[in-house]
Formats: sequence, C-alpha cells, structure tokens
Amino acid sequence: MPDFPHPNRFLAHYGDACADTLGRLGDLFDEMARHYAAVAEAYGFHCEGCADNCCRTRFFHHTLVEFLMLHRGVAALTEEARASAMGRAAKEGKSAVGADSGLMRVWCPLAEDGRCMIYDCRPMICRLHGLPHELRHPVRGVVQGPGCAAFDAACGGRIYRRLDRTPLYRRMAELEQSLRQATGFDGRIRMTVAEMVRRF
Repeated sequence: MPDFPHPNRFLAHYGDACADTLGRLGDLFDEMARHYAAVAEAYGFHCEGCADNCCRTRFFHHTLVEFLMLHRGVAALTEEARASAMGRAAKEGKSAVGADSGLMRVWCPLAEDGRCMIYDCRPMICRLHGLPHELRHPVRGVVQGPGCAAFDAACGGRIYRRLDRTPLYRRMAELEQSLRQATGFDGRIRMTVAEMVRRF
C-alpha cells in the first residue's frame, strides 16, 4: 500500500472526513446485519461456529474505509489484548513467507477464544460470509456464490433464498470513493486482517 502513513497520522490529518465516512460505514454494517439476519432466518440457519471456521479463511480486503474501521476496533482494545493480537499477526507474517496464499489456513489474529475481538468493527466479508449469495455484475450478469460448509450441512437442500450483495457492495464502493476523494489517497489495497493489524 504505497505512500500510506501510519493510520493514527492519517486519521489525525483527515479526521473530519474519516469520522463522517466511518459513521456512514457503521450504518451500512447495520444494513448488512439486517439483510443477513432476514435470509438466515428464512433458511432457519444459525451459525454456532464449526471446524471450517470463517476465521480460518484467509480473506483479502481492499478498502481504505474498512482498514480504518478495523484500526478503530484494534485501538479500542486493552493494551494487553492489542499486544496479543499483534503477536499473532506477526507470527502469521512469518509463516506466510513463500506460502501459497490461496491455500493458507490460519486463525485470524483478532479471533480469541472463538470470538472476534473487534466484532463491531469487523470487515464486510466477515459479516456476509456463510450464506449463499449473488451479485449482479454489469458484464457477467448474476454471479452466485455458495454457502459455507456448516450452511450446506444444515440447510443445503432447502429452497434458495436470495442474499443479494449488489446494493451493499455498491454502497461500500460509494463510501470508498468518497473517502478517497476527500483524502486524495489513490493507493491499491490488498491486505489480510493480519497485514492490517501489523500496520498498527
């Protein structure tokens, strides 16, 4: 992520723009929760954790606004909890050297005792993972994605209920564009949660 300063300095310099955008992101996260809960309820699906936990899936995240929200969550941890998460993130960095990122299966450094340490500030994909979903692509048309293994085991044979991520992704893109325009940041972001924590 070129020319990106420490998050604290970035937030200090662009405080008003960041605060406004993060507030709007919080509203979007609430909307995601409502969409997810409605579809999960229609299926009768209740996530209780599993061996193939989504916290072991090495997702990449691509938005400045989610990085700053994650930073807010980490900053709110106790000093001891933050040090623990940063230690786990550092270990993942060493273990990932030379590894195929598509095959890596490591615990998220912000997952502790089966719970997310920054649950209210967790990224979008953490909020939407698990249910079958679709995205209306302008070129490829409707692109569907499967549910997780736990969903398939519990609800795999049930009538398809649509979780359309399109309006949620669109609003996320609008927030990201707004923040980048306000701050002038135009760098490319592609980071795991561990990489984001290591930038703290």
